[in-house]
Amino acid sequence: MEGRGPLATSPGWLSLLLLLLPPPGHQGRALRHGLSAQRIQDPPAVHLSSGSGQEPITIMTFDFTKIRKSFSSFELQTWDPEGVIFYGDTNPKDDWFVLALRDGRSEIQLHNQLAQVTVSAGPRLDDGRWHQVEVRVLEDSLLLSVDGEEVLRLRQVSGSLASKPQPIVRIALGGLLFPASSLRLPLVPALDGCLRRGTWLDPQAQTSGSVPMRSLKSCALQSQPGTFFPPGTRAEFNLQDIPQPHVEPWAFSLDLGLQQAAGSGHLLALGTPENPSQLSLHLQDQKVVVSSGTGPDLDLPLVLGLPLQLKLAASRVVLNQGSKKEILALPALDLASLLKLWVQPQGRLFLGALPGETSSASFCLNGLWAQGQKLDMDRALSRSEDIWTHSCPQGPNNGTDTTH
Repeated sequence: MEGRGPLATSPGWLSLLLLLLPPPGHQGRALRHGLSAQRIQDPPAVHLSSGSGQEPITIMTFDFTKIRKSFSSFELQTWDPEGVIFYGDTNPKDDWFVLALRDGRSEIQLHNQLAQVTVSAGPRLDDGRWHQVEVRVLEDSLLLSVDGEEVLRLRQVSGSLASKPQPIVRIALGGLLFPASSLRLPLVPALDGCLRRGTWLDPQAQTSGSVPMRSLKSCALQSQPGTFFPPGTRAEFNLQDIPQPHVEPWAFSLDLGLQQAAGSGHLLALGTPENPSQLSLHLQDQKVVVSSGTGPDLDLPLVLGLPLQLKLAASRVVLNQGSKKEILALPALDLASLLKLWVQPQGRLFLGALPGETSSASFCLNGLWAQGQKLDMDRALSRSEDIWTHSCPQGPNNGTDTTH
């Protein structure tokens, strides 16, 4: 697919797919040499997530009338089953393309004058391994390959650029350049994933350099499934958006799967933005301390790997892990204010550092359940950009290292 002159076929959205064409002879090469090995000369893998996922991590623009080399490639690693890998357009209203993951599989959404398509194909990619993803444009067809195997072929989806003598296309990595509601099939844009070995088109055709939207973060060399909170980060859930307490008798439970923990600071709290810690779990000296704000505290030695459960009843709080259990009686005043959290719009479940808190606590969760139902960090009301929503670092510094 390497041309001898400027490209003159393919519509605007399809032209951007040339970004994913592999160099001649490249297909399968990474597989033969092993995708898991990071070459010494390679720059660090780039983390795609921008927190909410609505904004990309970087934007590039190209003039396709000047392209003389029509190839690119990248490798992807993620534990996240859903999110945007990249978006491109010449016009966000009628000429755009998205490559994403849904249920762990590659999904293409495109919208132009010739085709409006949403289609998924290929194996699951959310297994934490490095995968090579390639897209080819051959005449009027689009080909998607994963790890050297063709998994999708779309025909009659390209046309001529004659009506666009100066087509400029924008390429955004890890996010969208229009509202997520404009997608043909909605999805959660944020993707906790890593991208490496990217080669992006002909430098002579690039009208602007890569424009980082924020400081780019490198990825951990090794990771495992989970949610990682570096020191000082937090997430908030609206209590009205998560499973509700039982009514008769009143009861509410939270289960945390703590895989890693270090430092001191809050793990979890129930409250409002004005009073965020009406009931809280605090990490201190490898102990979990329960506090109701006005009454006495209780603590439980932390055993990593065992589920930590917090149960609220009409008169007490129960904290247990394995065979160990501690019970805290709630004063009537504390109980009344706690119960009101679920009936007011400002009721919150906080994870990690509280607003205004200086915290050294970092931790990894392999799951968080409310009333037995797992909470999705991508559905949080808000969260810090540095939280890893679907992965945790492995290695000697995994308790305090904030670089992804």
